[in-house]
Amino acid sequence: MLADSEVRTIAVAGSGTMGTGIAIVAARGGASTWLYDVNAERARSAVSEVCGFLMRSVKLGRLSAQAAQAAKARIQSTSRIADLSRADLVIEAVYEDVGVKSALVRELDAVIREEAVIASNTSTLSITRLASASRLPQRVIGMHFCLPAQLMKLVEVTPGLLTDARTLGIAETCCRALGQITVRTKDTPGFILNRFVIPMNNDAIRLVERGVAAPEDIDLAARKALGYPLGPLQLVDLVGLDTQLRLCEAFYEATRDPRHVCPPLLRQMVAAGHLGKKSGRGFYRYASTGTFGS
Repeated sequence: MLADSEVRTIAVAGSGTMGTGIAIVAARGGASTWLYDVNAERARSAVSEVCGFLMRSVKLGRLSAQAAQAAKARIQSTSRIADLSRADLVIEAVYEDVGVKSALVRELDAVIREEAVIASNTSTLSITRLASASRLPQRVIGMHFCLPAQLMKLVEVTPGLLTDARTLGIAETCCRALGQITVRTKDTPGFILNRFVIPMNNDAIRLVERGVAAPEDIDLAARKALGYPLGPLQLVDLVGLDTQLRLCEAFYEATRDPRHVCPPLLRQMVAAGHLGKKSGRGFYRYASTGTFGS
């Protein structure tokens, strides 16, 4: 329970697919939740998607109506970074770029309390490097939620070189209080999961590229034979093909592992604007581009 944690108020910076999912986890888990985006309309729209997801959870019998209403009452949007001053924990889920994330860390440093923790949802960037943007690097840690965060329980918790024991304890205790399962990882590119996932996704894209099988059959095989909740191409569409491309580039630069080389088909699809669910077309076509729509 959140009562066992020092964290009562959580701010999520970034209202994309991942940030919106993390906000659901926070509000559903009992935290007063702020969803921040520099674009006020995007932030408001994301909160609407959170509320829609909660109500669908009620219809599916996964959440009581009372719990859903309570979670909805706990979340609000803002485009003012100063509003995050009351947060005990800020989880950034913005664009996967070291410059963008470092700039946000510096902005947060100027408004949040010294005892507040800054967590990054990055899966490719060094936590130690991001922490260097803070005047208090000991309070910066990695908290990588799995996509979709509102359904997947695992969080990779990654201390940087200067992260202190208090910050690590707060991060792990908060995750567990929100109903998540934690694993602790070294500050290295890909941590645990993306060391498996990015090469697997690339392999699936190359199967399509070579005409070995259709996306539907590749995903069906992965779900039925391997027990995955989503097939690799469904996952790429959900994450975004542009995000998969950036992950490939970041991992290859860090590791020089040929499995991380971006498949030519992926570059072509991104150039064509086929980015997955958010654009309405990727390896599949979508009637809705909403984060949690069908």
